[in-house]
Amino acid sequence: MKIHPQNPWPPLSREALRARQARTLRAYLRDVVLPFHPHSREQFSRLGLSWRDIRTLEDLEKIPFTSKMDFQGENGENRDGNRPFVIAPDARELARRPGTIWRGFCHGRARVQRELEEEFRPILLTSTTGRSAGPVPFVYTAWDLENLKAAGIRLMELAGASRTDRLLSMFPFAPHLAFWQAHYAATAFGVFLLSTGGGKTLGTEGNLRLLAKIHPDVIIGMPTFVYHVLRQAVEQGLACGNLRTLVLGGEKAPEGLRQKLRHLAGRLGAEKVDVVSTYGFTEAKMAWCECRTPAGEEPSGYHVYPDLGIVEVIDPETGVVQEDGRPGEIVFTALAARGTCVLRYRTGDLIAGGLSHDPCPHCHGGSPRLVGRISRRSDFRELQMDKIKGNLVDFNALEHALDDLPDLGSWQVELRKANDNPHEVDELIVHAAMGAGGDEATLAREIENRLMEQTELRPNRIAFHTEAEICRLQGVGEKIKEQKVVDHRITGEEAS
Repeated sequence: MKIHPQNPWPPLSREALRARQARTLRAYLRDVVLPFHPHSREQFSRLGLSWRDIRTLEDLEKIPFTSKMDFQGENGENRDGNRPFVIAPDARELARRPGTIWRGFCHGRARVQRELEEEFRPILLTSTTGRSAGPVPFVYTAWDLENLKAAGIRLMELAGASRTDRLLSMFPFAPHLAFWQAHYAATAFGVFLLSTGGGKTLGTEGNLRLLAKIHPDVIIGMPTFVYHVLRQAVEQGLACGNLRTLVLGGEKAPEGLRQKLRHLAGRLGAEKVDVVSTYGFTEAKMAWCECRTPAGEEPSGYHVYPDLGIVEVIDPETGVVQEDGRPGEIVFTALAARGTCVLRYRTGDLIAGGLSHDPCPHCHGGSPRLVGRISRRSDFRELQMDKIKGNLVDFNALEHALDDLPDLGSWQVELRKANDNPHEVDELIVHAAMGAGGDEATLAREIENRLMEQTELRPNRIAFHTEAEICRLQGVGEKIKEQKVVDHRITGEEAS
């Protein structure tokens, strides 16, 4: 089986990089996708397209977009329609290929059979989280796992890992990308890793015991849960002086939250802690990472791997590809996947600073980067705060506004209908726990002012709770992803 190199392609100019990606895509379409990927084969046939028509990356626009709806029925439940997205070659066709015959002549039939099985036979299944729709399974072959390892090694290098490090992963035990990327990143890099399974497996106390026992150099996990564990560790007077890096994934990581995490780490005895965020999604079958950035400076952006996939940024309304540096929706095309594979997949994620091909100002690497805040299109919600008109509210901005308040601890935003009447206006309630200092009255005013400044919303009520009560509301230790925004609005259909 071909083992992909640990490092991406050497630094290339933007034009040379895009030309190499186009050549790689043509070969991938010719040899793997169009012969063995039912969905793409049907699309290309219907449009009268061939792999020969994709000569430059500009020609990508000839290929239709893929979205989550292509995997789902109208009711949002998983259906057998995801099978056409799995690369499934016909064994007899493979055997007739001249390349296969020649390899068999040179290396023996048994070896070639084993290599083909490693390349194409699914051996691992992951799944989307199913937060906005039913979960969708994605299968990996041994070939895909080599790609996942390669992506993991690059992630470890960007985060500044050392083989003498001790890593504590707090990602939940689940068939999801975050857990498996952390697992294969550590094992491929050759570093000690202990996975706790998050709160649902060992609970907060179990995570605290392991934190105190192994004194990790690196903690990996979802920001909300890592914050919760570090805060509990401080309250219990634990020490973690070896800690030097927090690697976050699965949720947004605003600068305000990063500052709180650095502060908590300092109270545990860690002198200097870097906070590094990752970005990945099930359909890419890998995650990307920021490089280490000094505290207070703008993060580097997520360094993508041009040999494993093509990243585009499009106008979310028109679908037109944006120029470098322009905001838009992230679109992903696999270049080396087996198992489940997507072309021009619309993620629904919006990137504020677009795609950059300029060298990174921090690590000086030349790979493309996704720059700026990432937010979900689905997090724009319609609110009817009065009887006159509704407002489209960016809950991404709302989350950043609350996370950036230094005196605010854990929180949750709840949406309800006034008097639980589906015909009444919407209400927004902020459930809050105090942070390290201040008082409730002052913090309540800060919450109101910050939300008005950044979202033009005034909460109907601010309810203060203990940290433990907020954790219960968020589902810490019960849910794969903690719930920071919940929608309890009752509809007319539900009321009847």
